[in-house]
Amino acid sequence: MSISNNLLKIKSTLPEHVTLVAVSKTKPVSDLMEGYEAGQRIFGENKIQEMAEKWEQMPKDIQWHMIGHVQTNKVKFMAQFVSLIHGVDSLKLVQEINKQALKHNRIIDCLLQIHIAEEETKFGLDEEELASLLSSNEFQELKNIRIVGLMGMATFTDHKDQIKKEFTHLKSIFDQFTIHNSQFTILSMGMSGDYQLAIECGSTMVRIGSSIFGGRN
Repeated sequence: MSISNNLLKIKSTLPEHVTLVAVSKTKPVSDLMEGYEAGQRIFGENKIQEMAEKWEQMPKDIQWHMIGHVQTNKVKFMAQFVSLIHGVDSLKLVQEINKQALKHNRIIDCLLQIHIAEEETKFGLDEEELASLLSSNEFQELKNIRIVGLMGMATFTDHKDQIKKEFTHLKSIFDQFTIHNSQFTILSMGMSGDYQLAIECGSTMVRIGSSIFGGRN
């Protein structure tokens, strides 16, 4: 199967309100260009340097999403062009993104990462931390960052019931906070293995890599 066929096949199964992020980490520019030629304009990377190199080489109408864990000291390398940062999980990181966005006279859109999995290794805020971050004076002062929604990753397991429980939990947090935050429009959850379930549970953005580009290099 070609990348373009894979893309079109997946897109044909997505409801209109769901955005597809093609996860292109570790893949060469030629693979991304095949996706681009097939109409894909949103690519997700998990390493800032790799994403910056691809941004330099590729057409400028692409939206670049940073989907990996973000180190504060690397924000400056993507502040000029990044379209959406998925895994924002601390006030310190929010402040750094704001600072770097200001240098480029931009407002950078971000998703706050919520910890929903039972694994300890996953990053993210819990409900209390989310509430206190959004209501803090430090956060309210920031003008160059816009929180447009939430993201989360389910436990890596074959137990559908557990994944569904975690996705449903994230959706309920999203609904609760959307009432007070009109900018909350994106709920990013679901990857190659569980995106259909995530959409059933209310996801509006899915991150799909291996089903488009094949396994990791």
